[in-house]
Amino acid sequence: MQQLIPGRIIQTAKHGNLSLKQRAMTTNLRLTNPDYEWRFFDNADVEKFIDREFPQYRPVFDRFRYPIQRYDFFRYLAVYRLGGFYFDLDVLLASDLSSLQAHGCVFPFEGLTFSHLLRSYGMDWEIGNYAFGAAAGHPFLEAVIENCVRAQKDPSWVVPMMRGVPRLSRAEHHVLYTTGPGLLSRTLAENPALAGTVTVLFPDDVCDDRTWNVFGTFGVHLMEGTWRPSTSVVRRRLAQKCEAWAMRGVIRRSRRLGKTRRLVTAAQPVIA
Repeated sequence: MQQLIPGRIIQTAKHGNLSLKQRAMTTNLRLTNPDYEWRFFDNADVEKFIDREFPQYRPVFDRFRYPIQRYDFFRYLAVYRLGGFYFDLDVLLASDLSSLQAHGCVFPFEGLTFSHLLRSYGMDWEIGNYAFGAAAGHPFLEAVIENCVRAQKDPSWVVPMMRGVPRLSRAEHHVLYTTGPGLLSRTLAENPALAGTVTVLFPDDVCDDRTWNVFGTFGVHLMEGTWRPSTSVVRRRLAQKCEAWAMRGVIRRSRRLGKTRRLVTAAQPVIA
């Protein structure tokens, strides 16, 4: 019998002095789920949590190059240990989460993927980590944590995921594919037995980018993107244009597969 996701919301920020917008977002989550426990971690709390609960991973945490990698890693550890729902501070909910608790482990559909490796596994899409929920000790999160460690220790393991990514976007996608949505999605693709324990909140039409980055019918991710590696304005804009052009091709190919998707299991065919 699958464990329930406990009524707990986990969030994190550099410090507790949140902006007005961030306070509004956290208040929205708490008012929408008034019976849930709210756990907030600032940077100091994050480090204390890891030292107390996962001291074996403190060296891994410290070795990540970008701060977002450390806090991606933390969110998996926190939900794995405590159970509950994690939300970034730019997520706004439209309804309560109670109907999701019985699923045991739930992730949002993120969007279509550039990664040739994921496509070879039968996935032309990715799941997101801006919001997710799981019961404490869920085996899928355990596999995700192990892959975060593997990606750091063995950079060559990440290389196949990068095939298909536009050249100017590779620095950003390196983060996504070592601790973010790409790593989550690869973990799902390479563990079909675990995939059966995960609920993905697919939209009605995965090829319609207006349905991307929403938490099913429960909420919306505002996509503030404050984590992104710094670069020049010109390079950033050029990278965005190249990425948009490449994504149009991805969408065209994916439309041939239809609007709907399902999780890949051992019994399902791989997309050619």
